[in-house]
Amino acid sequence: MDCVKIGKLIASMRKEMGLTQKNIADALGIQNKTVSKWECGLGCPDLSLWPELSAILGVDMKQMMEGEITQNRPDSGNIDKARFYVCPTCGNILVSTGSASIFCCGRKLERIIPVDTQIKPKITVEEMDTDYFVTFDHPMTKEHYISFAAYVKSDRVFLNRLYPEQSPACRFPIVSGGKLYVYCIKHGLSIYTGVM
Repeated sequence: MDCVKIGKLIASMRKEMGLTQKNIADALGIQNKTVSKWECGLGCPDLSLWPELSAILGVDMKQMMEGEITQNRPDSGNIDKARFYVCPTCGNILVSTGSASIFCCGRKLERIIPVDTQIKPKITVEEMDTDYFVTFDHPMTKEHYISFAAYVKSDRVFLNRLYPEQSPACRFPIVSGGKLYVYCIKHGLSIYTGVM
């Protein structure tokens, strides 16, 4: 570990958050002289303090231990490049419109890659009032169900969360020409184009 790089990062993140060395020390239950030593590069935080320190500063612990934060490239604004992430621990569904470092439940999540088209659930799309009503020919048991369906078009992502033992159906506003993403917990992510 490079204590000088880590100290500079702690100091810059602390200032960015509008915190004093005393604020950090009080939150961690240590003396503010200790935080000052870190920032001067005269030592690194004790291993037991890293998780709480990273939470206080709002920085990924791994990147903080390396002493530098890796910046993502700016979002190009192309919603067609939407990426989906599902936390294996709590089931949270997260979306980004470009490359991102996504974390949930203390784990870095990997983007869900679309699967082979042969295992796509069969869908039926009907227009009802101002919505598309989409039904899926798919089981909805606790062991095998569709977790979410998302409709991506222009500058919008319409996301519907589905649950086991629920009807495999959802609604999306009528906006033609988008892509439909469907995520089965057993078979992965499928993409449909030209269906709505």
